[in-house]
Amino acid sequence: MLLYIMARNKEERQPSKITMKTTLRRCRFERGELSQQQLANMVSVSRQTIVSIERGDYAPSVKLALLLAEKLETQVEELFYLEDKDRV
Repeated sequence: MLLYIMARNKEERQPSKITMKTTLRRCRFERGELSQQQLANMVSVSRQTIVSIERGDYAPSVKLALLLAEKLETQVEELFYLEDKDRV
């Protein structure tokens, strides 16, 4: 999952790639082997949305990230994190 940010420095106008990782799949299995469809139903999204998040193709909104964490009884930071190289 790639997020783009604009550099604050005037000389640097190129966007920087930031990679966000997810442990959503692992957390689903640790919390009773929930299927993608079951989790999708719990947070009122499509199964395809869960698939896209797990594959890293889609960055969820803050609201969806909070709902996922709540339903999986964990913290958002447990589900989504930045790679070490992307930490500022």
